Amino acid sequence: MSTRHLIDPAVAPLLDILPSFDFSAELLPMVRSASGSRFDFMPEPLLEPERVLAAGRDGAPDVPLLVFTPPGERKTRAAILHIHGGGMIIGSADMARNSMPPVCLAHGVLAVSVDYRLAPETPFPGPQEDCYAALDWMVANAHSLGIDANRIIVMGESAGGGLAAALAHMVRDRGEHRLAGQVLTYPMLDHRTGGADCRWNNPMTGEFVWTRKSNQFGWAALRGDYAAGDSHKGWFSPALADDLAGLPPTFISVGALDLFLDEDLDYARRLIAAGVPVELHTYPGAFHAFNAMQDAPVAHAANRDTLAAIGRMVAPPPQ
Repeated sequence: MSTRHLIDPAVAPLLDILPSFDFSAELLPMVRSASGSRFDFMPEPLLEPERVLAAGRDGAPDVPLLVFTPPGERKTRAAILHIHGGGMIIGSADMARNSMPPVCLAHGVLAVSVDYRLAPETPFPGPQEDCYAALDWMVANAHSLGIDANRIIVMGESAGGGLAAALAHMVRDRGEHRLAGQVLTYPMLDHRTGGADCRWNNPMTGEFVWTRKSNQFGWAALRGDYAAGDSHKGWFSPALADDLAGLPPTFISVGALDLFLDEDLDYARRLIAAGVPVELHTYPGAFHAFNAMQDAPVAHAANRDTLAAIGRMVAPPPQ
């Protein structure tokens, strides 16, 4: 049964740009080669980022970063660590060139997008440690960047949302830094979704853009030979974490036709039960990555809600 009739007509044209197919090892090089041009229809960025390198952790390679700095001389501005999507297997920090400048300009915040290493070449915990290295760099350079190290939020879309959630677990567990919030846009949280151990099998989700088979391929690439049974399992697949208490205030948004709908709703429920402040939005007729069609009313609503949530998280503390 197709769910095509449930799609919001205003976002349906996006399927011509983001066609659905199942990832495989054979297709991955071709998809990576082509993925850089998938958003060529987007306008020129409003801010040109600076490219820098952060030291990798524990002897890992240096991590490339894009730094988006809004105009103005502020010494205690908030900051965003952005993590791009791509199923753990494709994508780059350049995907933030259009999405992050409007956020920086709207709220006067600095943003850093991290070019983490991709799976399967770099399995868990390599990508997560690259994201942590980016946070290390932001905190260590807070003075020169003009940011408040206590007002950093993490955000990401899809796989980037999953890595952002994983980073929040790492920050809590290591106790070296703190995050002021996490903004998770249709986050990829549960390695079981789409496989034999899937808890949902919702027939209304996952038909478009990011499919069950693609999801299993992406998670298998990230997993490598990791057994996902130790105390770090929540760093790999945040849905596996036994304890969600102590995580930062959270914003989650997801489309009603997105493969990640059920895992995202469940994660929000568990966060609430753990005492974490949560704002949750679902959007009817919306499949994975729907908000790239910015002129569609449902995408406009999603982007508006996300921008407003970021504003609340980065607001200066009351005097």
